[in-house]
Amino acid sequence: MKAVLMEGFGGIEVLKVGEVERPVPGEGQVLVKVHATSINRPDLVQREGKYPPPPGDSEILGLEVAGVIEELGPGVSGWQAGQRVMSLVGGGGYAEYAVAYACHLMAIPDSMSFEEAACVCESYITAFLNVFIIGEFQDRQTAILHGGGGGVNTAAIQLCRALAPACKLIVTASPEKMERVRQVGADFLINFRETPDFTEAVKEYTNKKGVDLILDHVGAKYLAPDMNSLAYKGRLVVIGVTSGIKAELNLALMMVKRQQIIGSVLRSRPVAEKGEIVAEFTRRALPKFADRTVTPIIEKVFAIDQVADAHRMMEEDKHFGKIVLKIQ
Repeated sequence: MKAVLMEGFGGIEVLKVGEVERPVPGEGQVLVKVHATSINRPDLVQREGKYPPPPGDSEILGLEVAGVIEELGPGVSGWQAGQRVMSLVGGGGYAEYAVAYACHLMAIPDSMSFEEAACVCESYITAFLNVFIIGEFQDRQTAILHGGGGGVNTAAIQLCRALAPACKLIVTASPEKMERVRQVGADFLINFRETPDFTEAVKEYTNKKGVDLILDHVGAKYLAPDMNSLAYKGRLVVIGVTSGIKAELNLALMMVKRQQIIGSVLRSRPVAEKGEIVAEFTRRALPKFADRTVTPIIEKVFAIDQVADAHRMMEEDKHFGKIVLKIQ
């Protein structure tokens, strides 16, 4: 089968399209004929040699797939060949065929294309997990979502608007993307280039109350302003460390305000745990995709032979929403 392979680790020059053996589904897995996948930031980190796949998962890049079930592995029931599905995968999405655990599958709504479905599993499930399950975000609460315009950020905005319509959303973004972020559903925007310490802006917007939740992929650089911006019993969910891994923490402030700092990753969670997350997403969020309340935002669709261009677009931060890689 055709797949995107890597000639070592490094920049986009290590990516090439070649032929590899088709995978075989194991116990509890299905073989998916992949029609589309998407580019995610962890793909770039893995390409650089800094984010290996979990043991047993494919070393081929790609964390989500949308396609058609080709074959059922041992012990799989409730699914059948020919069904349109989308799924999280631990690796292997950049290929014509990929294996996925049956408990991670979701049926693609009739209203969605394969390209749209390829955007859902990694970004939207990540946003849903960290905002609504871990972050316990409720309607009428206020959140800060960092990184306006990225896949997880735009997913979080859309899901908040759909599942907590009376909430207030503060979003940090580059000046080039602020207007598009506003159109997606942000209530208050902060230009992170002009205002790296957003504490005072948040205090003014919230009448000094602070926010109930912060979804942060930046890490060390934002720890102090994040904590200063949290309300009493506020929750900071850290899902990335693009600015570094070490920062000072005012423990006294955290204790007095009864704040929580929660670290979270999705890829390395046990299979069954990810299955439970997928089931909850299917129950609460997937109907919003089916009725088009939530529509994945796609910047561009690339052919598999253009994978280097797709990675370059993400590296240069020239995208808004998702970048899709069409396989079939």
